[in-house]
Amino acid sequence: MSKSILWFQEVDKTHVALVGGKGANLGEMLRAGIPVPPGFIVTADSYYSFLVSSGLDREINGLLGSLDPNDNNRLQQVSEHIKEQMSAAPMPPAIAAEIRQAYKDLGNGPVAVRSSATAEDLPEASFAGQQSTFLNVQGDDNVVAAVQGCWASLFQARAIFYRVQQGFDHGVVKIAVPVQRMVQSQAAGVMFTVEPTYGNRARLLIEAVYGLGEAIVSGEVKPDIYFVHKGKDGTVRLLKTEVSPQEWQLVRNEQATDHESSNIRVPVPADKREAAKLTEEQVLALARIGLQVESHYGQPQDIEWAMEGGGLYIVQSRPITTLGKASAKFRIDLTDGEKPILTGSPASPGAGAGLVKIVLDPSELGKVEKGDVLVAEMTSPDYVPAMVRASAIVTDRGGRTCHAAIVSRELGVPCVVGTEQATSVLREGAEVSVDGSRGHIYPGLKVRPEEAKVSPAAGLKTKTRVYVNLAVPELAEAVSAQNCDGVGLLRAEFIIANHIGVHPRYMIDHGRGQEWADKLAQGLEDFAWNFYPRPVVYRFTDFKTNEYRGLKGGDAYEGEEENPMLGYRGCSRYIAERDVFQLEIDAIRSARQRFENLWVMAPFVRTVKEMADIKAILDEEGLRSSDKFKVWMMVEVPSNIILLDKFIDTGIDGISIGSNDLTQLTLGVDRDNQRLARLFDERDEAVMLSLEKAIVGCKRRGITASICGQAPSVYPELTRKLVEWGITSVSVAPDMIDTTREIVARIEGLLQ
Repeated sequence: MSKSILWFQEVDKTHVALVGGKGANLGEMLRAGIPVPPGFIVTADSYYSFLVSSGLDREINGLLGSLDPNDNNRLQQVSEHIKEQMSAAPMPPAIAAEIRQAYKDLGNGPVAVRSSATAEDLPEASFAGQQSTFLNVQGDDNVVAAVQGCWASLFQARAIFYRVQQGFDHGVVKIAVPVQRMVQSQAAGVMFTVEPTYGNRARLLIEAVYGLGEAIVSGEVKPDIYFVHKGKDGTVRLLKTEVSPQEWQLVRNEQATDHESSNIRVPVPADKREAAKLTEEQVLALARIGLQVESHYGQPQDIEWAMEGGGLYIVQSRPITTLGKASAKFRIDLTDGEKPILTGSPASPGAGAGLVKIVLDPSELGKVEKGDVLVAEMTSPDYVPAMVRASAIVTDRGGRTCHAAIVSRELGVPCVVGTEQATSVLREGAEVSVDGSRGHIYPGLKVRPEEAKVSPAAGLKTKTRVYVNLAVPELAEAVSAQNCDGVGLLRAEFIIANHIGVHPRYMIDHGRGQEWADKLAQGLEDFAWNFYPRPVVYRFTDFKTNEYRGLKGGDAYEGEEENPMLGYRGCSRYIAERDVFQLEIDAIRSARQRFENLWVMAPFVRTVKEMADIKAILDEEGLRSSDKFKVWMMVEVPSNIILLDKFIDTGIDGISIGSNDLTQLTLGVDRDNQRLARLFDERDEAVMLSLEKAIVGCKRRGITASICGQAPSVYPELTRKLVEWGITSVSVAPDMIDTTREIVARIEGLLQ
């Protein structure tokens, strides 16, 4: 097949060498019934004919053959010379005539003219943004000029550098140019069929802006973000919406006279600036198309979409090339309570540290040396040579699908975007540490090496569930992408202390009880949506009196106790102060209106009557045990072991063993007393007998038996015994998920 022009319907994914990755994907999707605006492709053969007829092929090969791409000045000089020569050379008349006729056949209206290199949009390399795109081009002369502009862009400095980095021969890479009917989008954006930062395959991410989607990729506009859960049965559910105000949008310039000035910024109408760009129905409709594209290709996709008149269109799709590339080779080593100096959106995981180098223009890229932290308002493809040298990247603007985010993930460089003020807050030459997994920047060099290894149990699902213990909402998203089955212990205390900070009784007395409950509900939702549909087991508050006093207003309500560990805590407090307990109940009910995967667990239950009373309160409030809601009891007090059957008779759905308190109370050892530290051991015979009795007893009664204390994270041999006794789940610290899964898999015979 050797033609100057091919229509989308004439090509498929086997024609990459002729129409490039982008062109092949457009034809492939159209033939698969995916809504793609019509168009044609100026083939790579046309480009090659142009090079040969103009004699530029020999000159280009000579210039690039001896070029050192790391010599930034020489790279720029060679690039400019080649582009000037290509723009000045006449296009073969026959090719120009075919382009004009195809444009006429398409309808003569505004079109998008995009570059499609033959080594672009491939599974092993995205070449994201390396060549030019021209939107809203109108008129046959402008279309021909735009095609030639795309040809010349194959030799942008950034594209030359990127090809060398990826190991592609300049002479082998050619370029085709798709010309596609322009969608005059009311909203547009990017869709990743797998959450791109952490590689969470159960989640799809959509970003949206008003107007043309180009504003997202450039990072100039902070987009709305829509997180969608992908059910195993093909269903989709909107989990969370993050709306970003938008002051202006990029639209077609009706007065444009050439292909380079065809778009213009206009204000967003005042009544739309704070509104969500998409309705829930539109998000889910778009997500379904995304799943169709992913299913067709058999791998995760990075998709550009546009909406016109309520219709949804896919304008390009490429494989996601960044999954698994970013590896946390370092971690941030912080002192207790240390706060970041700047925060943004986590865009590429891992940690890096170095000297701040603020780059406000590509001409300043030369000052970024290997190991520096590149700080910019936003990166563009021109920044790639410096991004390769950076230990980390921080930007003022952008979302998870902007240029900085995509390229950083591909390079495996930690990245934080959307800080809004990095270029003004960070000081040139200062030492900083960047946590790309959490979106935090800290002063000083605080990273330390961390061996990166792949667990033998990666991707395995064991009969015994492996849950995680969590308390910090900021960690929920990253941890949810790991191979865990849910949250076995969600501690409320961190949310209350750090996100609310006020004693609940103080809030009630000041008429702000609902505000307290609403803030707690928001914290619970942060966990529930990230792990949906996996269960999140929320432990009711277990502050002791001395800890409650640390909250604002706490001094007025909390007395002094000789031994708070054995004092006024847990279920005793809920029953005595029903109005305070009601705030938690209200928060749980509110969060469960959207996320039914939120369950509850009662801590420090001293007597059977206490558990029965708590169960009755929950039933009265409509929080009754069902297939979608479970009530667990913490087993921490020896009475829970001794009277296990009677506790089960209250109607609980399961237990979770708090090995820390159970060991302390079984052995009569204060775990915080250094003189007694050697006696505090969950492997003590008395503790082990209690664990066995609890697990075997629950198995006999047919209810869940879990453990959420620290012991399984510290003693793998204890985990082995728990599984042998028949425990249904083990909940461990985040850094022990893979290790624990491997231990369980070996016990269950899934690994040798």
